[in-house]
Amino acid sequence: MSRRRRERAGRNRSPDPLADLWADLGISADYALARGMPRQREAGRLVRVGPACRLAPGAARAWKRMEEEARTDGITLRALSGFRSVRRQAWVIRRKLARGVSLATILRSVAAPGCSEHHTGCAVDVGDDTSAPLEAGFARTRAFRWLRRNAGRFHFHLSYPRGNRQGLVFEPWHWRWRP
Repeated sequence: MSRRRRERAGRNRSPDPLADLWADLGISADYALARGMPRQREAGRLVRVGPACRLAPGAARAWKRMEEEARTDGITLRALSGFRSVRRQAWVIRRKLARGVSLATILRSVAAPGCSEHHTGCAVDVGDDTSAPLEAGFARTRAFRWLRRNAGRFHFHLSYPRGNRQGLVFEPWHWRWRP
């Protein structure tokens, strides 16, 4: 690209890179307000808690304590997914769009880049050894029932119950740590 084209493109860009990303993806500028999904800051420091899962240090400590207590109660909890960058979130959406999934359908199960709780390093997708990962059927497991009874003691909360105000599908696997 020539210097002149770069300068012209720079003048047309918003001072908010997230707004530009949303426009590129076709996401409405009022998405966060309309959905009640505030922008989330990306975590700086992360700690590995599973093969493919990293969490912010406080969330990681709480996760390890919760995982251990569940184990003593005969429940296996698996950290399936934790931190996800804004860039990775955009990649997930682009991949689904490329497969022909409509943006409206995608945004019922995936938060817009910048609004995902996963950016904070405080959200963890939980699974167990008895159900398919990241499926609503997790709600019928002993692990989910254990989480419903006990996760709050470790400051983890179910983010997207049935009928949530954000308009996302029921995600029994998605738990957020709030100190």
